Amino acid sequence: MLEGIFGLIILVLDIWAIVSILGSAASVGKKVLWTLLVLVLPVIGFIIWYVAGPRSSAARV
Repeated sequence: MLEGIFGLIILVLDIWAIVSILGSAASVGKKVLWTLLVLVLPVIGFIIWYVAGPRSSAARV
């Protein structure tokens, strides 16, 4: 049961990261690379994106 909840939380956070990446002002190439990183390495990719990734334009307000 706990694994399912943890998996659901990771899924929601990864979707949030991908939406933020796609809404950022980064180039298309950078968006693709960041999205692939989050998809291939869901937990580590999310952490790396959270620390160093592009932010959406709405988050900069």
